[in-house]
Amino acid sequence: MGALRTGGQGSVYKGRRMGPIITAVKLLPTPIHTESADDKNYINFINEVEKLKKVNEVPNPNVVKILSSGITESGSFPFIEMEFIEGPDLEELLKAPHEKIFTIKEVIKLADQLACALCHCHGVGVKHGDIKSNNIKFNIHSGNYVLLDFGLSVMSDEQRRSSMRHAGAIEFMAPEQNEGQMLFQTDIYSYGVILYELLAGQVPFPLQDNGETARNTVMLSHLEAPVPNLLELRQSNLPKSWDKEQQRHEMQVPGWLLTLVSKCLEKQPDKRYANGMELQKAIDYADDSIHQGDSAAIEIRDLKNENNQLRREVVGNRDINPTKQMPGIFIPVRLLAGISLLLLLLFAWGGIALHSKKAVMVPVHDTVLKYLPSKPIVKTVVIPDTSGRSAKPVVKHKRKKKKFLGIF
Repeated sequence: MGALRTGGQGSVYKGRRMGPIITAVKLLPTPIHTESADDKNYINFINEVEKLKKVNEVPNPNVVKILSSGITESGSFPFIEMEFIEGPDLEELLKAPHEKIFTIKEVIKLADQLACALCHCHGVGVKHGDIKSNNIKFNIHSGNYVLLDFGLSVMSDEQRRSSMRHAGAIEFMAPEQNEGQMLFQTDIYSYGVILYELLAGQVPFPLQDNGETARNTVMLSHLEAPVPNLLELRQSNLPKSWDKEQQRHEMQVPGWLLTLVSKCLEKQPDKRYANGMELQKAIDYADDSIHQGDSAAIEIRDLKNENNQLRREVVGNRDINPTKQMPGIFIPVRLLAGISLLLLLLFAWGGIALHSKKAVMVPVHDTVLKYLPSKPIVKTVVIPDTSGRSAKPVVKHKRKKKKFLGIF
């Protein structure tokens, strides 16, 4: 159904099986003339294809499915048939109209999913050898990033060396690949270049043109030159469409992520993560520490809120402003109870004494009489006379109480 991509490492064609299944067929550039044990290329191809079959024994959402492999009838070219992933690759996502850099959140998502793919492949002994931007696709149906194109992994060392020297994506190549080596750490280096590109907006050592001089310059840079400052490049490539707050937030790249990228880009293979399993562990540990830190922060925040609430309740019960305490005297509970009992006794004694004194008469004012009922109830009240004069009866008017529901 047409070519998807062509290059020195082979061509990828879009194909359709009998029915609606769409696939991607990778044709390797070196033909195999005899399908026998005498042909070294054929033996290498068969051995690597067996490894690829192990990749799909346990499905992984971040690794393309290998459907079949074999030798073409015309030309005797080895081929690998893979599932077709619908969606753009990273190279397309980093070009206009898209931004030159990814958000931190999306970088962490891709870092985790691509590390998962490498862990899966390295776990069954398969090295990819050609990790680059256009070999990682975003599946628009699942939302996952998927590692594609295992074509380089099935080539012989000599085929691989020749292919990489003349047509490989040299910006993503590890230093040891210049001699045709392909290690697990080789994939780790290319992984680091991918993350660097997404964060900085460019690869560490860009290829100016496809000439031999430019390619040699990039090759030497991978071998000898220090990696440029990632944060400075990210600052210069921040999209103008982002507001100031988003730009400030997107410059706060987590320290663990910067350390991860730096270790992946070490010149010496033994200084990098040993394989995808170790890389995946490093990300998992970083992720766990982040969640633990978040949990601790949430717990501390909740404790502070609880303490503040308790303070408000205590202040409300005491009716005291916590910022400005009113002066007062502290009285023990027992002493306060004793004082209360003494006051009750004094009131009781005063009531008894009240009834034993002489009564005096208090006249009722005329303005009070006009508000009383026409037939008031007269009651005589005796008030003690402390002046020594004779007591006079006092008339006190009382309203009749209404009965409540005819009972009281």
